[in-house]
Amino acid sequence: MSEEILICAADAVLDGGRGVRFPVTAGGEDATGFVVRHNGKPYAYLNRCAHVPIELDWNQGEFFESSKLYIMCSTHGAIYIPDSGMCAGGPCRGGRLRPIPVVEHDEQLYWQPDDYIRPARA
Repeated sequence: MSEEILICAADAVLDGGRGVRFPVTAGGEDATGFVVRHNGKPYAYLNRCAHVPIELDWNQGEFFESSKLYIMCSTHGAIYIPDSGMCAGGPCRGGRLRPIPVVEHDEQLYWQPDDYIRPARA
C-alpha cells in the first residue's frame, strides 16, 4: 500500500461544494493541494493554474464556478474539467492541472505522495 496522508473527513467535501486545501511540497517548494468532489468522486490537484502558476481558489476552498461544472481559476478565468484536470476553456489552452492521487476509505480522504508532490516540510 502506498503512503497515505489524511486530508479530512470524507463528508467535509460535498459534491460541487467547497474544496479542502492541504499543504504539500511540489518540486521542492512549499505549495498547496486541494480536493473537491464531482459526480460523487473526490479529485485532488496541485493548487496551481496551468496558465500562470498561481493558486486557483476565489476564497479559500472556492474552486468551482457558478454552475459547479468546472474548476475555475479566480485570476484569469481558466476553466478545468473536474475529473481530469484538463483545460476546457480560457487561457490554459492545452494545459491541465497536476493531479494528486486521492483515496477515500473509512469515511476519510487521503492523498498519496509521488515523485514530484511530497509531504509538506515541517
